[in-house]
Amino acid sequence: MKIACKIIVSGTVQNVFYRRFIKEKADNLGLCGFVRNLQNGDVEIFVEGDKNKIKELIEEAKKEPKYSLVKNVTIEEKKWVGESKEFKILSF
Repeated sequence: MKIACKIIVSGTVQNVFYRRFIKEKADNLGLCGFVRNLQNGDVEIFVEGDKNKIKELIEEAKKEPKYSLVKNVTIEEKKWVGESKEFKILSF
């Protein structure tokens, strides 16, 4: 089943290559969407794809790659519309 999710990750997740970490995981799982820094210091992930693969990405997002500290992960399930064709790292 295909779904979409908006995921907000807070903690020490900017300027520590967290977006690159998420992109690599999403690419490996064959997911589409984007990851970007938010002005408040959080990271936003919007992802579309197979529900089980998205669950895997969420579990990876909770891990702490080198130099990062994940304090909170908020997940909001969205309706899949298939707009994304790849996974990108976006700027503000």
